[in-house]
Amino acid sequence: MKKLLLISFTLLAINGYAQSDTIQLKTDTNDNKYRFSFPAIILGNIGKGGERTNTQHIEFHVKKELDAKNIVGIKFATWRLFQPMGIQWWDGLLDKIDTESEFYPGHVRETGLGISYQRMLWKGLFASVEVLPQFKTYLDEDNTKIANGFKLYTSYHVGYHIAFGKKKRFFVEPQFHFQNWMFDTNTPEAFKVLDDKWKNYFLFEPNLYVGYKF
Repeated sequence: MKKLLLISFTLLAINGYAQSDTIQLKTDTNDNKYRFSFPAIILGNIGKGGERTNTQHIEFHVKKELDAKNIVGIKFATWRLFQPMGIQWWDGLLDKIDTESEFYPGHVRETGLGISYQRMLWKGLFASVEVLPQFKTYLDEDNTKIANGFKLYTSYHVGYHIAFGKKKRFFVEPQFHFQNWMFDTNTPEAFKVLDDKWKNYFLFEPNLYVGYKF
């Protein structure tokens, strides 16, 4: 009888420990599945006010980890362009900003809400793709609206995820990406003349995203 009681108590203890461990495992695996991030480049626009080259860039991402390898998210972005996006580094991009030789006769505001998919490849190395439908508003030099249009903007990223802090909730993601826009409609002629001189893609843009897991 004593042996039976001892065995019963032992089994109950093991079962209780196993349940506790399972609950703890579920809690751990469900913690911090979401993340919020933004590109650090947007901080460079703070304090520039109405400067001609101020892109007024705002962008943020909310993502969810489906598992250890797959992450999906929603992206919101808005920016204001003062010259064509397709001028490459080797075309003298920075020089053209200095000389203002390719500046639009005004600005184009592009705003969109899209989706993203991120795949962890090896340790912190990842690749991701983002699809962003955009509504465009064209403004002349007096900031008066002259037309609306649509653009389908996509970008492709390769980077590295670096987590830090006591609970590894804060992170940075240095990366390179390139983007293209397959559909770009209803562009006013004065803007289109400049756009047609350049590509409908941009290569090798460096960036740094800053984020927090919750």
